Amino acid sequence: MPKNNNVTNESPEIALQFHRAGRFIEAEALYQKILTRYPDSAELHKNHGNTLLSLGRFDEAEQAYRQALTLKTDYGVAYNNLGNVLRLTKRLKEAEQAFHQALMLMPGNAEVHNNYGNVLMDFEHFEAAEQVYLKAILLDSNFAMAYCNHGNVLMALGRWQDAEKDYQKSVSLNPNYYEAYSNLGIALRINGHLVEAEQACRQSLVLKPDYCEAYNNLGNVLRDLGRLDEAEAVLRRALEIKPDSAEAHNNLGGTLRNLGRLDEAEAVLRRALEIKPDLAEAHNNLGSTLQDVGRLDEAEAIFRRALEIKPDLVEAHNNLGNIFKDLGRLDEAEVSYRMALNVKPDYFYAYSNLLFNLNYADSYRHSVCLEEALRYGLMVAKKACQRFSSWQCLPKPERLRVGLVSGDLRNHPVGYFLERVLAQIDLSRIELIAYSTCPKVDELTTRIKPLFSIWEPLFGLNDKAAASLIHSDGVHVLLDLSGHTAYNRLPVFAWKPAPVQATWLGYSNTTGVQEIDYILGDPYVTPEEDKVYFSEKLWQLPESYLCLTPPNYKLEVGVLPALSSGFITFGSFNNLSKINDNVVALWARVLHAVPNSHLFLKTKQLNEPAVCKKIKQHFAAQGIGSERLILRGTTVTRAESLAMYQSVDIALDPFPYNGTTTTVEGLWMGVPIITLRGNRYISHVGESITHNAGLTDWIANNVDDYVAKAVEHTRDLNRLATLRNKLRQQVLASPLFDAPRFAKHFEDALYGMWRTYENRAWML
Repeated sequence: MPKNNNVTNESPEIALQFHRAGRFIEAEALYQKILTRYPDSAELHKNHGNTLLSLGRFDEAEQAYRQALTLKTDYGVAYNNLGNVLRLTKRLKEAEQAFHQALMLMPGNAEVHNNYGNVLMDFEHFEAAEQVYLKAILLDSNFAMAYCNHGNVLMALGRWQDAEKDYQKSVSLNPNYYEAYSNLGIALRINGHLVEAEQACRQSLVLKPDYCEAYNNLGNVLRDLGRLDEAEAVLRRALEIKPDSAEAHNNLGGTLRNLGRLDEAEAVLRRALEIKPDLAEAHNNLGSTLQDVGRLDEAEAIFRRALEIKPDLVEAHNNLGNIFKDLGRLDEAEVSYRMALNVKPDYFYAYSNLLFNLNYADSYRHSVCLEEALRYGLMVAKKACQRFSSWQCLPKPERLRVGLVSGDLRNHPVGYFLERVLAQIDLSRIELIAYSTCPKVDELTTRIKPLFSIWEPLFGLNDKAAASLIHSDGVHVLLDLSGHTAYNRLPVFAWKPAPVQATWLGYSNTTGVQEIDYILGDPYVTPEEDKVYFSEKLWQLPESYLCLTPPNYKLEVGVLPALSSGFITFGSFNNLSKINDNVVALWARVLHAVPNSHLFLKTKQLNEPAVCKKIKQHFAAQGIGSERLILRGTTVTRAESLAMYQSVDIALDPFPYNGTTTTVEGLWMGVPIITLRGNRYISHVGESITHNAGLTDWIANNVDDYVAKAVEHTRDLNRLATLRNKLRQQVLASPLFDAPRFAKHFEDALYGMWRTYENRAWML
């Protein structure tokens, strides 16, 4: 810069002061005047470029930097600043070349290394960017921005815990660094530290109240904490600040989906994609929303589009697998789950879905499923690096502390089975603690919550924190009620937070988690000879392993439909995934054997016309015309669904994956079921239910017997009508509905497992 011993109002020093004070318009005008006097000053052209850059006049800034370099070809700072403006205008290759020149001229400059790392990040050259940022930090150990950017590249590489440390270092060096606080919030959220993540995002907003990205990140944290209304408000604030933020639209859409406002969610997500058509995460969220409303073909196409944009988006692979499972395309589902696991081997959601999917396969092999489950168990055990080996629970307690870990303490089949049983538990013997893994609550949640002495949400905690919480509560027996279904927290059990751990009710197979001691069954669903198929030990309840709360609706059983229709209506309200080719073939044989009979299918997938068409084609291939099929999609309420049993004479149980809730609800509505004797837990469920309902003559030994029983039980309509009229009272008096009787057996099981542990501990 030209020397000016007499500083005036039109001197370079004053222009620089204007710039530093943020008075960019005044600074730029002054540089224009000064450059007429000193047109050959490379430094003035460079400083003029800086001011133009601050004003967003990128083309003019570029010209200024290039003029500086024309005057001084070895001007490293000008090359660095030129690289910045080229990067902002998306001319990344030219930017990279400019930074390379700057590095050759200033190899010891930390800022140039940092900026070069930024353009490498733009190219997604993450490993190279990491090394460049490390060099910047080596040159300047107090360079807060370099630590933040190094954290960014570690996030891109999936090294979230290391990234969190970098962000912490960055904000310690610069407590006013709002971007670093916001990014710290992202890392803390991914690492499961949601309370700390909220604090970091809010600190970012203290420093910059109009920072859209921090509101966006805070919205995600609040959604994960289950504070959905707050999340919505925060994300709408983000959009007030930045209406064209595709990311905020995407996150708002996801939150609206969680709130059950699916039409709004779809509209917001489609807006996100109007703004940014290649936002893979928005495609993924839109696909999930469409799946929720039963538009499966559309959802499949959307998930495929997400993967075209971002082939390593594990959530989209997992969700596409769920679509295939729902459509009964089980082989394709397995491929999708395995693709997710290839990208992220410890993506436990996909592993659980893979295991769940294996249960539907007609070609199921015990050894394969057990092997896969045990592999999962080893993976979660490896993550539990400090497993508990001592516990704070009282020995020989007056009341046994029993923890229930579930995402289904609400209107859900698990909730329906739990409600009345929990109400019958002797609270002088058992103290119940709920560990809820899902933020969804409803009127069933409200009814059962008073039965628990403690109600702890786990959805805001990572596995280690959740296990520590359970351990500190002094739980004697910890029950998993999810298995490998949605909202499960099986990895928490690998930490062994309670001395006795068991799985029950929510999943019909082994978990594979070695730290879970028992699986609760009954003599029919888990016969002793099947114990080799479980990583857990069997604990048999004496009669039934489940007990349904009678639906609280004034619904009549109704007269036998065949008496007025003149034909038998068979029915199944099971998930389409359970209706495989062998099931279709057998049910077609039943329809052929019982002249003029009809089949009533109701399931969520039948909302989709294309799915209905495929079902009709499958039955047509077996010689059954579409006029004999009654196809219905989902109903709005449970009561409406139950009322549809009034149109069914006899239910048909699918195989190998039997019905559970649908079967027991059907019995309550007076509809008996024909079930096929199976060879594993999920295939024994029908046997257990029919045994306990007093309908052993409805259990078929093989497929021929299944058809024969259909013929036999439809031969005498008066006898069938008599059974229908008395069946509700019969099952209400049975172990399937007798909650006081079941609760006593359940309490005895809990104490039995605890005494076994105490005796073993004493012997040791």
